[in-house]
Amino acid sequence: MALLIGIEGKQLQAADEARLHHPQTAGVILFTRNFEDLAQLCALTAAIRAIRAELLIAVDHEGGRVQRFRHEFTHLPEAAAFGRYFDHAPQGACEWAQAAGAIMGYELRRADIDFSFAPVLDLQDAQSDVIGNRAFHAEPAAVALLSCALRRGLRQMGMAAVGKHYPGHGRVQGDSHLMLPCDRREYALREADRFPFYANIQDGVEAIMSAHIMLPEDDKPAGFSALCLQSLRDMGFEGAIISDDLDMAGAKFFTNPAERVQAALDAGADAAMICNTFADINSALAQALHLPQPERSKARLQALRARVLPAERLAQDYAAAEEIYRRHHARALAMA
Repeated sequence: MALLIGIEGKQLQAADEARLHHPQTAGVILFTRNFEDLAQLCALTAAIRAIRAELLIAVDHEGGRVQRFRHEFTHLPEAAAFGRYFDHAPQGACEWAQAAGAIMGYELRRADIDFSFAPVLDLQDAQSDVIGNRAFHAEPAAVALLSCALRRGLRQMGMAAVGKHYPGHGRVQGDSHLMLPCDRREYALREADRFPFYANIQDGVEAIMSAHIMLPEDDKPAGFSALCLQSLRDMGFEGAIISDDLDMAGAKFFTNPAERVQAALDAGADAAMICNTFADINSALAQALHLPQPERSKARLQALRARVLPAERLAQDYAAAEEIYRRHHARALAMA
């Protein structure tokens, strides 16, 4: 078993430390509640590393309305801004997205964070508020090009990417934070949603997050479905599969938190995630003390650790990315 968990505040509490010491805890996901400024964030990640150096440290940091750290970090635009620019200047939009990925990667690495849950690979659709402008574009090819460009920027800084939310949440009605949505469209229409994931797999994306949605041909939500997760492996994906937050209403297909975690892992996920309900984290860890973690899953997760690169090179690449970012950002604003 491997569990990614939230922590309570801006400093580790005794209960946090106990959970981090647990052998089934694979890493931490940070949120706005864990952030005050860069110095505090660096102290927090150092404290996490001091408990277990192998723990992964992640954050949901896409830009736009899902950017957990703002003070002393570049305020990155929502993904849809790159898509609007793409309609006028495709090459420029891809350069802008790559520069944004490099800035994101560099700034997160300053705080010893291994990876962000980005980019969003869902297709944009007005009926989906939960995704909405978090998606790059409505056209699968545009999403593929822009997301692969952002990933190249992350990789330039030695940071892995996590594409989400498979098999595609953008055109599904309903918010999986509040309910379990069902994608009732015909199979042929749903195939378009998978294209950005396929393109990113071909480009070498390191991890993919599953969605809490139902598909009509399945009797379980996507994140608990071996049929759905195996389709990623059938596309040639060899990286880590991570569940979306099992606190969400869309994940409560199973009522017991430990059962949710085990169902995700049994379906083919390499790690499950519980972010906000600490009683559920405690329950899942208590019931999973002696469950083994497959070596293959352990290796996939450790591949998400930020790569060591020369500091001078990182700083130079960051400065170059900032210049490209500012240039295209100004052009995109002028076109708006």
